[in-house]
Amino acid sequence: MGTQHTYRVIVRGTFDGLTEESRERLLAEAEEHGMSAMRFTEEGSLAYDRNLKHFSYRLVVVSEAADGDEMAGAIAEDRVEGALKELGHGFRDLRSKVTDMDTMKINYKR
Repeated sequence: MGTQHTYRVIVRGTFDGLTEESRERLLAEAEEHGMSAMRFTEEGSLAYDRNLKHFSYRLVVVSEAADGDEMAGAIAEDRVEGALKELGHGFRDLRSKVTDMDTMKINYKR
């Protein structure tokens, strides 16, 4: 087993083909999934607005450093697909942005 890195991944997508039941549930929970609720967690944090057009998920992925950002993005997208399917929400056009927290440079003010 090689070195593992921690990645923060933002997966964005578009809701698609939502059923009436799915729309009602999303609208009922919209306040819980606003900007203030966004957190990077292993389970993922879903954020969207009442328009029910686009969404974002924030996740933490721990993966082999040798596999790089692409693998972390693929793992995150797979988790998001599973979570949305389990909830019964239709979606499309997933894309991810990955930040490797172990190689991120921090500029401290002196």
